Amino acid sequence: MSHKLCIDIGNTLQKVAVFSEKGDIVAWDEQPDFPIQKLENLVCHYHITSSILSSVATERTDIEDFLEKRTRYTRFTHDTPLPIQISYKQPETLGLDRIANAVAAHSFFPTQNVLSIQCGTCLVMDFVTADGHYLGGSIAPGLEMRLAALQHYTQRLPKIEKRPINFYIGDTTEKSILSGVINGMCDEINGAIQRYQDDFGEIKIMMTGGNCSDLQNSIKYSIFAAANVVLYGLYKILKFNDKGEP
Repeated sequence: MSHKLCIDIGNTLQKVAVFSEKGDIVAWDEQPDFPIQKLENLVCHYHITSSILSSVATERTDIEDFLEKRTRYTRFTHDTPLPIQISYKQPETLGLDRIANAVAAHSFFPTQNVLSIQCGTCLVMDFVTADGHYLGGSIAPGLEMRLAALQHYTQRLPKIEKRPINFYIGDTTEKSILSGVINGMCDEINGAIQRYQDDFGEIKIMMTGGNCSDLQNSIKYSIFAAANVVLYGLYKILKFNDKGEP
């Protein structure tokens, strides 16, 4: 049985997933710097026939060279055919991870408006209409970036590590920072969701990213929590280019 290999090189981690033809993840791994030997093992073990790579950070020409030699390789660029329409005024500046995320969002909910919220290095919101048009969204600092910025740009505020909280009044400096950052992000997300609902009516809300679990319990709307959304979007893009299927 053949499989598809999808690679997402992000700002912090390099993620790799092997998908079956039905779209199930049969192998997954992440590393700060993914070794070629591990990729070779995956390609051999799972009989990888096609592959795709997306990078928003460091270029991995060694990985691309390997994939070109061993698989039918699709280099994901702004010119790659997609199963959705990009309605963005500067599509060449759009992050490839945002495009893959939008593809996944529309694939999960193909007949609904979807607001996809990525809670990672940055807080990124992307909106896809029910008829498959990606309109854009917003980019803001992520949770850990906000905590680091308070320490970096002030003389006396300490660097605080994130942790779950159940208060909104901080009675210490540490609690005040945690309340400001975590509750502030949740209020920001809740407010954005309300604006989208005011303009577009009923929408599906999807949350993903490394800090999703830190925030999702404070979101007052019903959400669909999903893992590996960018990788799944890459799988759908690869499948679309392999067979022209949505």
